[in-house]
Amino acid sequence: MKWALLAAITVWLAVIALPDNNLHLVVCDVGQGDAILVSYKTTQMLVDGGPNSAVLKCLGDHMPFYDRRIEVVVLTHPQADHLNGLIDVLKRYTVLQFVKEPVENTTEGYKKLTKEIKRLRVPEVSVYAGDTIKFANFEFDVVSPSRCATPGRCEPGADLNDTAIVGKLSFGEFDALLTSDAGRIAPAEPAEVLKVPHHGSKYAMTREWLETVRPAVAVISVGKRNSYGHPTQEALKLLRDKEIKILRTDLDGDVEIVSDGSKYWVKK
Repeated sequence: MKWALLAAITVWLAVIALPDNNLHLVVCDVGQGDAILVSYKTTQMLVDGGPNSAVLKCLGDHMPFYDRRIEVVVLTHPQADHLNGLIDVLKRYTVLQFVKEPVENTTEGYKKLTKEIKRLRVPEVSVYAGDTIKFANFEFDVVSPSRCATPGRCEPGADLNDTAIVGKLSFGEFDALLTSDAGRIAPAEPAEVLKVPHHGSKYAMTREWLETVRPAVAVISVGKRNSYGHPTQEALKLLRDKEIKILRTDLDGDVEIVSDGSKYWVKK
C-alpha cells in the first residue's frame, strides 16, 4: 500500500510538471539586475543571470524539476548585475551554448565566469545585429550591437551599455523586445511586450522611441529601494502617458508572460 501510494504521488507530480505548448517569458525577480527565462516545453534560453544566486530560485520555480539543461545562455553585457548569477547557473545546470556581446570586462566576477565556461568547455559565440538564435518554435533576432563599425566601439574600455545585446523574441504573432541596458540607442522594434531598458533609468527611453515600439506591456526589472532611484519618475511618466501596462519585479516578483503564438497574457 505504501509503495502504491508513493508511485501514485510520483505519477501525479510528473503529470502536473509536464510543459504545455505555450511560450513562457519570465522576468525573474533577482533584485537590481536582469535575468530573463524563455521556455518552450523543455527548451530554455536564459538571458542574463542577475547579480547573485537569486536566479536559481527563479529557474527552480519555472523549469520542470527534472530538467537540468539550458540550451542557450545569453550574457547581454559583462556587468555584475547581469553576469554574477550565471556562475551559479553553470554549476547547477548543463549549458549547451554561451552567447555574449563582443566586449569583455576585467572585473573579478567576469574572470570567474569565463574561467567556469572554459572549465566546462561550453561553446562560446559573440553575436551582432542581423544574427538570429533559432529554436524549433521561437527565435531571438539580434538587433544590436553592430559589427564594430565605429572605431573603438568593440575595444576594451568601450561603454558596455552601448554594446549590449538587444534582441526581439518572436513566437508566432507574439513579439517581445529585450533591451538589456542599451537605453535609447537600441533600435526600436515593434513588440507587444517591452523589457524596459536599463531598469527604467532617466535616459533609457524617449517618447519617439516608445511610439515606434508601441508595447502594450512594459516590464521593469529592478531591486527594491535600490540606490539608483530606478525606475525614475521620468521613465514611469513616459509609459503612463502612453497608457502602457507597467509590471515591476520589485513590486510583483517574478513576472511571467505566456503566449500561444496568437494571443498573450500575464500569468497570475
